Amino acid sequence: MVGPLENLRIVELGHVIAGPLAASLLSDFGAKVVKVETPGRPDMMRDLGPVAIDGVGVWWKTLARNKQILGLDWKSEEGLKVLRKLVECSDVLVENFRPGVLERAGIGPEVLHGWNPDLVILRVSGYGQDGPMRDTPAFGRAAEAMSGLAHLTGFADGSPMHPGFPAADSTTGLMGALGLMIALYARERGVVRGQVVDLAVFEALLRLIDYHVPAATGAGIAPIRNGLRQPMDFAPGGMFRTRDGIWVTVSAGSAETARRLLRAVGGDSLADDPRFASLHSMSKHMTEVFDTLNAYITARDFSEVQVEFERHDAVAAPVLSVEQIIDHPQICHRGDIASVEGDPTHVVGPVPHFSITPGVLRWLGRPRGADTASVLEALGYDDVQIADLARTGCIETALEEERT
Repeated sequence: MVGPLENLRIVELGHVIAGPLAASLLSDFGAKVVKVETPGRPDMMRDLGPVAIDGVGVWWKTLARNKQILGLDWKSEEGLKVLRKLVECSDVLVENFRPGVLERAGIGPEVLHGWNPDLVILRVSGYGQDGPMRDTPAFGRAAEAMSGLAHLTGFADGSPMHPGFPAADSTTGLMGALGLMIALYARERGVVRGQVVDLAVFEALLRLIDYHVPAATGAGIAPIRNGLRQPMDFAPGGMFRTRDGIWVTVSAGSAETARRLLRAVGGDSLADDPRFASLHSMSKHMTEVFDTLNAYITARDFSEVQVEFERHDAVAAPVLSVEQIIDHPQICHRGDIASVEGDPTHVVGPVPHFSITPGVLRWLGRPRGADTASVLEALGYDDVQIADLARTGCIETALEEERT
């Protein structure tokens, strides 16, 4: 089946997570991504984290999925010529270097748009391409701190906390993919030709948290971390452990669902208490609500809690481990865990689900230089020229990688 983005061509100069994830998300739906790695200095995601039984880093397998791998020293004279040919026939260039790296290499946006006026350039950096912190080095955790996420996570009397995954980098990848599609749509409509999408790593989280800024400026309420409860405790909920040791999360998003929740744990007398007539009035008594939920759930096994909550159409969702996620019937039914033939490593499949043009996992991350020859051939290079480039160290091919 033809992917909806089959004709989209992306050059990826990115590394680690944020930029590569943006390209990876689009590759799931057919975009042809050429990932450029400098010979001798491969993307660190090849080695970071756990290694699969075949010796390949599992993070690399999924971040580089569906991508062609081109080993190219794009800063060299001959390498720059190859990069120009790539850019001239591409729609998108993704980079996540520090601001100024492309300019110092002589290929800032003005040069790239001179090569291809229709090129959309995604520039991911710690704090953006301008401003007083433009040149300040940053990692994902610094972005989580700047966005407010770390301040909102943890216990009230404890330290701020980071989540258990690279939230800033991952959400930046997601926002970067959205930014690219918006820019491409604007180009397709004839509004503009090529343009730059400038995305700071802290900005995606800042936008997705969404409520803390209007709460502070509009209502004069500064959300704070609140342990197992919501930062502002505006609705019943929290994290609780059942008698048989299963952690469950409980939540309600409206006055009606909140009263169903209260009826499940305290009967009609609690649910119909005038203090709980609205979420606004309920918020003034959230400690009592939390304590009631905690007393009810901790005194019962999960199966009993689940039955009672379902009877009242309330939500008590178990916290799943990765082992439970892999075997979960709903997740399996949706096809959200995917693999490729011959590789025991499973990854999360393409999301979202399309009714006619679904995403496809074609292959997992490939070896260094795996596609160098085929990419160069598509650009018009013959075997002799490719061999000459390999001898000078300008490119890295799969055979060279195997010998090393």
